[in-house]
Amino acid sequence: MTFDRSLKIAPSILSADFANFGAEIRAIEDQGADWVHVDVMDGHFVPNLTFGPPAVKAFRPHVKTVMDVHLMIAPVDPYIDAYAAAGADILTAHVEAGPHIHRTLQAIRGAGMKAGLALNPGTPAHAAAPLLDMVDLVCVMTVNPGFGGQKFIHSCVEKVRDLRAMIGDRPVHIEIDGGVDPTTAPLVVAAGADVLVAGSAVFKGGSVDAPDVYGANMKAIRESV
Repeated sequence: MTFDRSLKIAPSILSADFANFGAEIRAIEDQGADWVHVDVMDGHFVPNLTFGPPAVKAFRPHVKTVMDVHLMIAPVDPYIDAYAAAGADILTAHVEAGPHIHRTLQAIRGAGMKAGLALNPGTPAHAAAPLLDMVDLVCVMTVNPGFGGQKFIHSCVEKVRDLRAMIGDRPVHIEIDGGVDPTTAPLVVAAGADVLVAGSAVFKGGSVDAPDVYGANMKAIRESV
């Protein structure tokens, strides 16, 4: 993965047809997805339960682009090697998920993956400041994590702007996760984001039998910015 700050769309497969993941992943990539975003939830750190390492390993052969795995779990450290073995390209942990995020990020990179740091809506940008030389991506949650389809929290746009200033010329992506659609995408991209996670905004109205709808939905997001 060579670094570039061009706009990337990372559909969240949390919004895909759960009975048809392989075909769904192939469909979004064929329609222009840059990355594939996998939301891992533990029912403890967030109020929902999703994919463990065996599921992520099953997705991997279908992902030709970048598998972007977002851990909404606590603790993180005992599972890092399992997600590395499952084939994650990027593994993102929450700053709020444990007392030793510095060590967690070291371990993610040590396992051969790119390291992401996620911030909940209530966590300020400066929480990332001491960690910016250890990360490849900062994920700004623009909804409270745990469920798809929530409303975008507008106060997070200023956080994106602050992070962009802090990052400077470091090769660090700013990813937005939550409520991204053609009305909110321009706000966060103008503030400095370059990776947009979108679930319902990409998958709504389409299916593996009508994948061109996914393409049209992604095109609408790209054109909005």
